[in-house]
Amino acid sequence: MSKLTGTVDEQLKRLRRGAADIVPEEELKDMLKQSLDKQQPLRVKLGLDPTAPDIHVGNALPLHKMRRFQDLGHHAVLIIGDFTATVGDPSGQNEMRPTLSHEEIAEHAQTYLDQVGKIVDLDEAEIVRNSKWFNEMTFEDMLELSARLTVARCLERDDFRKRLDEGRTVGLHELMYPLMQAYDSVKIKSDVELGGTDQIFNIMLGRELQRQMGQRPQVAVTNPLLEGLDGSAKMSKSKGNYIGISEPADQMFGKAMSIPDHLMEKYFILATDLPMDRIRHLLSDEVHPRKAKGELASAIVKRYYDEETACQAAAQFDKVFKDRELPDEMPELEVPAGEIEGGEVWPVKLLRLADVAQSNSQARRLISQGGVSIGQDADSLDVIEDANTDIEIKDGEILKVGKKRFFRLRTPDIS
Repeated sequence: MSKLTGTVDEQLKRLRRGAADIVPEEELKDMLKQSLDKQQPLRVKLGLDPTAPDIHVGNALPLHKMRRFQDLGHHAVLIIGDFTATVGDPSGQNEMRPTLSHEEIAEHAQTYLDQVGKIVDLDEAEIVRNSKWFNEMTFEDMLELSARLTVARCLERDDFRKRLDEGRTVGLHELMYPLMQAYDSVKIKSDVELGGTDQIFNIMLGRELQRQMGQRPQVAVTNPLLEGLDGSAKMSKSKGNYIGISEPADQMFGKAMSIPDHLMEKYFILATDLPMDRIRHLLSDEVHPRKAKGELASAIVKRYYDEETACQAAAQFDKVFKDRELPDEMPELEVPAGEIEGGEVWPVKLLRLADVAQSNSQARRLISQGGVSIGQDADSLDVIEDANTDIEIKDGEILKVGKKRFFRLRTPDIS
């Protein structure tokens, strides 16, 4: 385990970067002082509900905060919410989440851990699944726990209140979710809990429950929610406005180059490890915005790969978009024979197969905006104009989506 390093003020300075709130900060300061005096690391909690298979730059933010705590010598406790994922976190939701099977949750959990290892030192982390205690609880135990939370307290949550005011359904199981997350803090004796600003209700409830059950209350350290590439909605795979942390470096770089200008400072601070002095310089009038965005994209790629890979991705981007050449490598897209009729395929289906659209309506929108083309080489790409008309495809052709995505089509022998 790493040795605790630095002074209280030095640790606080590092932990404040990118934090939306530290509640209450004075308590964290006292905790850090006691921790350093006794050389006893704080227990830093982050809960991950494996409700989706991938992690993107937005939901990786608390993972980076956890790694920062680790680098300062503190103890990371990752809770895999394999039980709470069956409920689904209602934070920020305007309707009930669909229920996931235990098999889906288990598969997502393993994928999560593979990706988390890019950020958190898993060899030094404590990893627990909350099914360990929730599966052992009787109905009587749950009633006793639920007696510690009132309905009025639950309805202090804006998302619950808003849904009720709009006549939408709020499930009784959803009211239990914040209490279950709070109980996780009790079980692992958390000193600090990390999460987005949408988690503040749940984290503060953990403080309250710990106090009721005779433990030192945890401190909340939250990060802002990061808007996606569309510049407005929260980054989300379902909205297609995300940068996945396991995406190929070229793809990650290309997506980062489309970050809206008004979000560059936020991305620099939250999504890179660049020093603040360097960030201030890049955002000054002394630096051309195109150069600043290039360094932002490189810094994001470097965070998940390395400097050499980031340089290669930048060179590849320049080759494709500055010199108008095709990338040296592009993923192959296998088109099943069942989707091809008379040598033609529905273009909407093609985009869904390429996983560049999460719905048919999103695929139609990409096509209607003129962002999809197909052809044999860079000089012969034809824009697909009609989402309702099947298009002819041939093995080896190139599918281009937007400015950054290229696929080599592979079709079965259907002659």
